[in-house]
Amino acid sequence: MLNYILYMTHKNFKYYDLILGAYVCVLLCANLIGPAKVSTVYLPVIGSVTFLAGVLFFPISYLFGDILTEVYGYARDRRVVWSGFGALLFAALMATVVVHLPPRDKNSAVEAIFGNTPRIIAASIIAFWSGSFVNSYVLAKMKLWTRGRWLWTRTVGSTICGELVDSALFYSIAFAGLWSTDKLLAIMMTQYVLKSGWEIVATPLTYKIVGFLKRAEHEDYYDRDTRFTPFSLKT
Repeated sequence: MLNYILYMTHKNFKYYDLILGAYVCVLLCANLIGPAKVSTVYLPVIGSVTFLAGVLFFPISYLFGDILTEVYGYARDRRVVWSGFGALLFAALMATVVVHLPPRDKNSAVEAIFGNTPRIIAASIIAFWSGSFVNSYVLAKMKLWTRGRWLWTRTVGSTICGELVDSALFYSIAFAGLWSTDKLLAIMMTQYVLKSGWEIVATPLTYKIVGFLKRAEHEDYYDRDTRFTPFSLKT
């Protein structure tokens, strides 16, 4: 048993680091560029739909979270979430410094893209951290309950839970008191449905990536003895 634990601790993976880098890239772009634009489109039957542009790309981070937890386990996904958290903090600090540096010429475009209010920055980071851990925890537990069967149930189920926490926290922290309750709830629900729907549409792709990684990495982790605290970097 001890040899197995040591093997798992020091096991090298071919694609884990690449996925981590891609995850952080998507996360930064979705959180720094996405909130800068509120878009409204008209859809047949449904009518006008208003959403923050980041909703088109942020759900990809949940796709990564599902894949990481399913293949490598909760603890390794936890390290990736903390990497994303640290990247968001640094990006927020850098954006604040850049925006407030005295300019040679007035550059409103920089301020418009990167000059998010402290409330929006805090909301993005808190919502991401909380939702990501809920997503990973639910998926890991559902994998045990289903004995590794029916992958779609846990990818969709975990995303529904994680995105609910993410959407509720982000809009409550960022816009409560600034928007009317009706507008706040309407946009919150629109974002939630769009983000969750993303996972359903991406299910065939998730199956292909998960299958490829399990074969390539010779790994299919079950979190039977995992400590599910988010406050750790141990694998």
